[in-house]
Amino acid sequence: MSLGPPERVEALAILASDANTAIQQRAANTLLALPIATVLAALAIPDAAPQLFGFCAAHWGDRPRVADAMAMNAACPLDLLRVVARQLSTSAVQHLLDNLDPLSSAPGLMAALVASSSLTAEQRAELQDLLKETPEPESAFVEAAAEAVPDPAKRLTLLQRLAKMRVVERVQLALKGGREERILLIKDPCKVVQRAVLQSPRITDQEIESFAGMTILSEEVLRMIATSRVHRKNYNVVHNVMFNPKAPLDVTLHMLTMVTPMDLKVLSKSRNIPETLRTAASRLHLQRTMKKSVLEE
Repeated sequence: MSLGPPERVEALAILASDANTAIQQRAANTLLALPIATVLAALAIPDAAPQLFGFCAAHWGDRPRVADAMAMNAACPLDLLRVVARQLSTSAVQHLLDNLDPLSSAPGLMAALVASSSLTAEQRAELQDLLKETPEPESAFVEAAAEAVPDPAKRLTLLQRLAKMRVVERVQLALKGGREERILLIKDPCKVVQRAVLQSPRITDQEIESFAGMTILSEEVLRMIATSRVHRKNYNVVHNVMFNPKAPLDVTLHMLTMVTPMDLKVLSKSRNIPETLRTAASRLHLQRTMKKSVLEE
């Protein structure tokens, strides 16, 4: 067969698990003699065979670059990532945390990741939250539920459900539940649940617009909204983030040039935003006004 180097690695990995011992050994020996760069290229194949990941975990799992390449490929079985979890870099762990749906269904992988020395304090805290077995008390959701679910009967039912749910179960509800669940869970005491809401494939533009203006959300969640290229195409999201006093200052300063002249003028006089942002808005508004005057002359 005429195969490119990455596809040849994949084929050899499949043969390395053949029922015939002689074929197994010859394929494995050939694989182990290949340059690691060729193996990494094979691990980037979007629909790579499970046998490739299995061979890599067994023979090169102690190599960080191999472990990271496995983690970055959605086709890699999660139980194999558990084998190489200690070798994953900070960025690879973040990639897994940015895809909460598969990760939250793999407690073994989460437990293995917690033991990694490459984790940041924030990453370790998120994983520890996901592994918590004790549900939040019903009182933690009462205020948010009153706004999210107007119907008293439905609200009581939802509160009773949430009071029995562990963090990982609330993450799954945030990802796969309906609008009422998302509106409630965006105010969840646990930040990882808030992040899961934003990762829901069912979330609407109107919900994002509403969330962008909420002052009770964590800075991390507001940063996720503000730095998303998709969300920033919606000017209502930009507007709400800019006028949200809890929005990260480094983000809002960077977004200042995206604001309309009318909103820029309002920002330059607003007392509800940080002084640094107000000063920068005033300076930019003055520059634009002077430039307009020069052009008109």
